[in-house]
Amino acid sequence: MSLIGGIRPPIAVLSALLLSLAGITALTFGKTENVLVPKAVLTSQQRFAEDGAVSLRASLDESVTDLDRTAILFNEGNPVSADAVLDKTGSVYQKWSGTAIIEIKSGKLLAARGETVPLTVIDRTKLSDEDGLAPRLVRLKNGQTRLIALALLSWKGQPQQLLIASSNLKVPGVSLGTGRGIGVVDSTGTILSSDGALDSERAQAQLKKFATTAAKKARQNPLSSKEPGSGGYAGVSGSFTGDSAGDRRTVGGYASLAAAEPGESTVASGLGLSIVTQVGITERASQLARPAFGLAAAGALLLIGGLAIALLLGTVQRPLIRLFLESRRLTRGDLARPVTVPRFGEAARIGRALERLRQQLHGESPEGTPSGARGGRRLGTRALVAVSAVLLLTWSIPLTLLLNRPDSTVRIPAQVVRDQKERTETISDRVRRGLNEGDADLSAVATLIGGRTTPADMTTVLERTIEEHPRYESVYVLSADGEVLARAGSTPHHSSGERPAAQALKVSGHGGKKPVIRATAPLQGQAGAAVVGEFDINFVNALLRRDGLGQVRVVDAKGRVIAGNTGYLAFQKMPGHLTGLFDAKRAHAEVQRGDDVRIAAAAPMTGGGAAKVLDWTVVSWQPASRLEIPAYTLQNRTVLVGLLGLTAAAACLGWLHIVVVRPLRALADQAETLADGDRRTVLFPRHHDEVGAVVRSLELIRQQLQEQQRGRDGARPLAGRN
Repeated sequence: MSLIGGIRPPIAVLSALLLSLAGITALTFGKTENVLVPKAVLTSQQRFAEDGAVSLRASLDESVTDLDRTAILFNEGNPVSADAVLDKTGSVYQKWSGTAIIEIKSGKLLAARGETVPLTVIDRTKLSDEDGLAPRLVRLKNGQTRLIALALLSWKGQPQQLLIASSNLKVPGVSLGTGRGIGVVDSTGTILSSDGALDSERAQAQLKKFATTAAKKARQNPLSSKEPGSGGYAGVSGSFTGDSAGDRRTVGGYASLAAAEPGESTVASGLGLSIVTQVGITERASQLARPAFGLAAAGALLLIGGLAIALLLGTVQRPLIRLFLESRRLTRGDLARPVTVPRFGEAARIGRALERLRQQLHGESPEGTPSGARGGRRLGTRALVAVSAVLLLTWSIPLTLLLNRPDSTVRIPAQVVRDQKERTETISDRVRRGLNEGDADLSAVATLIGGRTTPADMTTVLERTIEEHPRYESVYVLSADGEVLARAGSTPHHSSGERPAAQALKVSGHGGKKPVIRATAPLQGQAGAAVVGEFDINFVNALLRRDGLGQVRVVDAKGRVIAGNTGYLAFQKMPGHLTGLFDAKRAHAEVQRGDDVRIAAAAPMTGGGAAKVLDWTVVSWQPASRLEIPAYTLQNRTVLVGLLGLTAAAACLGWLHIVVVRPLRALADQAETLADGDRRTVLFPRHHDEVGAVVRSLELIRQQLQEQQRGRDGARPLAGRN
């Protein structure tokens, strides 16, 4: 018999799998486990820290890049005074805590704005080294830390100057809500800056503990710190469970600053910084297991599985083995005893055929009618296997589709709802800052184009702008009468004769396939002319892509969709159940209960800048079933156990059908054909198992009947001669 062939292995494996599954079911649902802090709350803290890391990394990288671009723009123009450089820079970018310009050779301070820049940390003799102009972190005397960025100002015939800008490490645009603290941590675990609810000594001590742990974890390789295939954030991130006081416990999250794509590196990601957050929650016990249900389900599986196995043993396995023994008996010449005929399926057909063959070998007159003359066949082996499958499905399907389903009254942790709101506010601020940054960059470009700038020079500036600023799809210069003087990038969505817009940001393209977001910066010295940049809508869509928020949409004041993190139709109306969210014109979140329970939040774009005129709102929502809370965790475990049962039944019964049922049906046809008198067809065993053994026996019987027939045919001529 072959190792995996035959009837015994599939049934034996099915028995072992059902026993194992019964044990898994009892252990999965039977172990009492009270969850004080749902996994969804901890995951939410991790996502919150990741949002903070993304915001800080983008802010620091943008600060360094903008300083470099500013220096390049001034270097390409005519020499200007240090005060003019800082005044113009400050009017375009309001992001640096302090700026200064010094003469490199003498070290003389030429101009300064904002807070005092720590000039003593700059070694002017090493500026020409490979990393001489690299940004650096500097600890001030008051304990605060600043990021110092450097850029060269160089004009022909003028002494080289050094443009210096300092940025604080405050996480920009992150909505902390009430009771949350946040800190920026270096690679040693030192807290460089902090914000939020950190007034008490207990909160400060807890943040220091989290910071020390986060610094150690941040040294891991991001790939090895995650589960295989988990994807998500490119850096190292996770969650904490801190100390408790009464029914209050501190939980937190951490995330290292990392580039947007794995394997890449930026200025900020190379500083060894991490974000740590913490918030206090109220502990509430939630029972994750149901011991009685687990024992009942395991007992039901043992009962139903036992019936299915008994059916297979009694109606499929034992009859086939009995046929194997009976066929071997006939080949040995033991013809006195009638063949024991099974009662069901193809085994009964084969048994009746063997009995007729026994009678033919014994010289008796065969009883019964030929196979082709009988009426409809009885219940087949395939039907018996199907009955076993139905028995197993009666256990698996209710677990997969019906049992342990939370209803609309399921409790959603309040902290998860608050985090949905605050993270949506953070996304809203990211969009606002991204658009304001684009408007500021365009204003900086506009300063380079004057009344005497030729179209060729304009095109050169615009092409460099497109290359350095991927947020734009196209950039072009419009005259006062709406004529395109120069352009770069894709074809502009500009109608001939359309004059530059009066407002800095405007949305058009209504009724089209995608919104067109235009930023307009007037040119100095050319009345009515302007530089126009059309944002790539994918740039806005990318700002909305954050793990754990579900679907995110940017909608205008009329409730029309402008952008989204998943597929959407431009300018389509938001679903009715979300209309009340953005109509409220304030940041809030709610749990919407109905056929499906979902968490939804909305946050209008508040704050200053050019984006304020758009009057947009960011809306997010996700089904509660995606959250790792006890009710849905129990549902998922129930579904998993049911799927395991379905898999075991499908695999083993399918195996049985392939190696036994189909060959057995073919064997029944061969046996009946042989019993009906076909002596010419040679029977070849195709399987080395019980079915193959019966085929070999039938072939021996066929040969014996041939010899018997030849003996009779030879005896007739001799009898005629006598």
